[in-house]
Amino acid sequence: MVFLDTFVLTQSGFSLSPKPFFSNFGAIVTFAILGTFIASVVTGVLVYLGGLVYLTYRLPFVECLMFGALISATDPVTVLSIFQELGTDMNLYALVFGESVLNDAMAISLYRTMSLVRSHASSGENFFMVIVRFLETFVGSMSAGIGVGFTSALLFKYAGLDIDNLQNLECCLFVLFPYFSYMLAEGLGLSGIVSILFTGMVMKHYTFSNLSENSQRFVSAFFHLISSLAETFVFIYMGFDIAMEKHSWSHVGFIFFSIIFIGVARAVNVFSCAYLVNLSRPSHRQIPVKHQKALWYSGLRGAMAFALALQSVHDLPEGHGQTIFTATTAIVVLTVLLIGGSTGTMLEALQVVGDESTLGESFDGNNGYVAPSYDDDEEGSSGNRIKMKLKEFHKSAASFTALDRNYLTPFFTSQNGDEAEEFDEPMSSSTRPGGGFHGHG
Repeated sequence: MVFLDTFVLTQSGFSLSPKPFFSNFGAIVTFAILGTFIASVVTGVLVYLGGLVYLTYRLPFVECLMFGALISATDPVTVLSIFQELGTDMNLYALVFGESVLNDAMAISLYRTMSLVRSHASSGENFFMVIVRFLETFVGSMSAGIGVGFTSALLFKYAGLDIDNLQNLECCLFVLFPYFSYMLAEGLGLSGIVSILFTGMVMKHYTFSNLSENSQRFVSAFFHLISSLAETFVFIYMGFDIAMEKHSWSHVGFIFFSIIFIGVARAVNVFSCAYLVNLSRPSHRQIPVKHQKALWYSGLRGAMAFALALQSVHDLPEGHGQTIFTATTAIVVLTVLLIGGSTGTMLEALQVVGDESTLGESFDGNNGYVAPSYDDDEEGSSGNRIKMKLKEFHKSAASFTALDRNYLTPFFTSQNGDEAEEFDEPMSSSTRPGGGFHGHG
């Protein structure tokens, strides 16, 4: 089941539009990495405390953290479709979409780390080794994916496969490269599904422009089709599972309180991370409260949480795994129905429908990105060391964009940076939900 989600994640990475993603890169990374970690820990701790006071089914602490990790994987496919249909602020869209994509990778890495900790509990690993294991899984998988993506870009740039009689080979190689990344990461004992996400992102940004026009059209349609089929199959399987599989419905309190705990954890995640992001931004570019509320509301659960919960049935003792699986299935169904069905009303109530682009860095017609400016007075008056560090991190997004435009794009593609940005414009519009892409978390 997790393997099916590799198709969805490949399309997710492949469909990230570079401009809004990199212009909000610092905020997206904060929400996806730090925010998911916060949400996982808060959920796990609350579920464990709920068991101690007999509000919920009692699980060991590590298993509570595993549940917190898998249930923190968001999948706002319905919300993103409605965002696009109603004309929401593009930076809010980029934040929700970018966070949901990277959030999957983070949730998988956390789940695998907690699973390893549980299996090696008798060895008495300390907290430091847990952090090392997580970094090994996440950073190693990300590096493997990025490395395979850059390798594919150089291959398609210099191999000369964009001639008519080799286009079938060109398409086949392009489609197979993400799965080479998956197998490489799994062979190294890392997370193949995290690796394949970053391979998709790199291949879309660099390798895709090295393909012939016919191959570009084919692979875009292919990845969209296979992603839609995989996600549809997961939800069909979920429906059959609810009707036919054995579920542990005796612990209804676990389901009810888990929903409350998830809402609390999501609020802690969104509002604390938004506070940190706003510390690094000038007042006219901060994330408004109404967008923070929209981010909180859009955290519904979907295919990835269901797939990891299905895996937990095999990883945990029978009663524990079955309870987590039943709770996750109920949470996914309820959030998709309730949150997905009320998103339009929520957007209208928060008055974010039809917003113009007011967040994030501004775009320039020629260079695609204008670095944010910070007033000397503002920096001097802050006197806050943490705030200064956050500003430096935020500025690094501008540095990376300049590095990408001036060095990476010319090296890995047959175009210069300006040509690549002009090329990305029509492609980005065609991959949004309104134009044939339906988003994923």
